Amino acid sequence: MSYTIGIDIGGTNTDLGIVDESGRIVARRRLPTNRYTEPGPYVRDMMQEVNGLMHDISATTVEGIGIGAPNANYYTGYIDNAPNLTIKGRLNLAEEIQRYMAVPVALSNDANAAAYGEYIYGGARGMQHFILFTLGTGVGSGIVIDGKLVHGGSGTAGELGHNILIPDGRLCSCGRKGCLEAYTSARGIVQTYQELRHEAGLSDVAISSKEIGDLARQGDNLALQCWERTGRLLGIAMANAVTFSAPQAIFLMGGPTQVGEPLLRPLRQSFEEHLLHIYAGHCVVLMSQLPANDVAILGAAALVKMKP
Repeated sequence: MSYTIGIDIGGTNTDLGIVDESGRIVARRRLPTNRYTEPGPYVRDMMQEVNGLMHDISATTVEGIGIGAPNANYYTGYIDNAPNLTIKGRLNLAEEIQRYMAVPVALSNDANAAAYGEYIYGGARGMQHFILFTLGTGVGSGIVIDGKLVHGGSGTAGELGHNILIPDGRLCSCGRKGCLEAYTSARGIVQTYQELRHEAGLSDVAISSKEIGDLARQGDNLALQCWERTGRLLGIAMANAVTFSAPQAIFLMGGPTQVGEPLLRPLRQSFEEHLLHIYAGHCVVLMSQLPANDVAILGAAALVKMKP
């Protein structure tokens, strides 16, 4: 049996799992990322957990280690100044790990990892061309062309969440104005809902994107309008993305997508409306088929199988 290790590095926790050939996570562990400010102790303890995973299932060898992390660069093996990590500066993670275990190490950002996880273990199996959008605190994306992830010349390609959709629009977390993320992330969805309340003469309320989704499913008019606006903008962005790589499918994942039809109906309608006619009928919009609780580890593990 062949195994791979998947490691998802987040600002709060690092999740580790050992994945078998069928894409099943057979053991997992967790390490608190925010306990560390220096790379040495962090990598040491991470590798102790990797050895523990192997011991858990009596595995003697692994095919490699894949890592999904913020600001991770596939070409260099570095995590470069990730703002949400307590370990600052440039962390040469691939080299540090190979001090402990002589196996291939592949890393990329979490959205790229999720996309390749969809390709190896999820709904994109058998596809050579697709795009994945992840909606959450931000908006991430991964682009696969000819069965390969697009990293670009610097290793940082594919930031479709930071395409400017509305010039001089809302301030985005990246410092520019009008990015897709400013409108379709969880924060952006809440802002849209508050704007609709203002238009209706109502004051702000403390609310989350999930709660706006719950209201929409109950038929609340303002919540439905919020998802209508969100879906319409996301559909435009997705139609624009198709002109870049002519994908067979666009996959969606992340917490806000769980609202279902209040988002998907206007999104698909807007996508079809704005799609260049030569692509009509050649690209479908699909939900991710990876289990929500497993996607980070599976995506990271899939990077080991990435084509050069």
